[in-house]
Amino acid sequence: MAAFGLPLFLLRLTIMELFDQINESASFIASRIAHGNPEIAIILGSGLGALADLLEQAIVIPYKEIPNFPVTTVKGHKGRLLYGKLHGKELLLMDGRFHYYEGNTVKDVTFPVRVMKALGIKTLLLSNAAGGTNISFRAGDLMVITDHINLLPEHPLRGTNDERLGVRFPNMSNAYNASLITLAKEAASSLNIPLREGVYVGLQGPSFETRAEYKFIARIGGDAVGMSTVPEVIVARHAGIEVFAISVIANIGIQDTHFETTHEEVLDAVSSASPKMAALISEMIKSI
Repeated sequence: MAAFGLPLFLLRLTIMELFDQINESASFIASRIAHGNPEIAIILGSGLGALADLLEQAIVIPYKEIPNFPVTTVKGHKGRLLYGKLHGKELLLMDGRFHYYEGNTVKDVTFPVRVMKALGIKTLLLSNAAGGTNISFRAGDLMVITDHINLLPEHPLRGTNDERLGVRFPNMSNAYNASLITLAKEAASSLNIPLREGVYVGLQGPSFETRAEYKFIARIGGDAVGMSTVPEVIVARHAGIEVFAISVIANIGIQDTHFETTHEEVLDAVSSASPKMAALISEMIKSI
């Protein structure tokens, strides 16, 4: 018997199935994008679809058509993969992501990142909506993620490791690429967009955090909190993909005054900041 009570042959079968599913999905996407050769991919979070409108010669593939892909169920996530060009660069863009709280496993959530690697992606840019726990932040701020704290109850690399996908113990000490962060700062300066930096804390969700939880997150070193991104970053680094991530601060939950957060309010706050985020990433694409 092997770990987790499964016979070794079943564990090997699971690994083979995952590898085969990745290649099946990648082959399907490659056939739909006329065998383009994108090396940059972007994952857009809630209400952050403005960047999708900037793509030229866009080819749209609904997630439901891609073999083995989950389907997003969250308002503000359109659930489609786009291929197109921006500033002459070929891009893959996920307009909407998958979350652990939707009932997916973290392996489901991160499956598209595995497919990106199989398609030749070398750089992944991620965005999300987050609650602020740094009292100097304001709603609508853009925060470059410099590091993260993983408080999700399941790890995407748990279980038998397939060496074809990455090493058993990937180094996460520099998960967020310093050169890409510098590039973001330069782009923000040229566009006159204020930019924050901070640590992102990933929680399971889907409930918004209590006031005590916001304070706890601040005390352990978190500047913002959300329900995504961390598993995708872990898997991207496991696969050898360079990562940049940015949060739109949707609210400041650590404030002492009475507050109530709704998803509609988050989407409204993020939508107002979405053009800034789109402009920033667009400017970065020029130099990647």
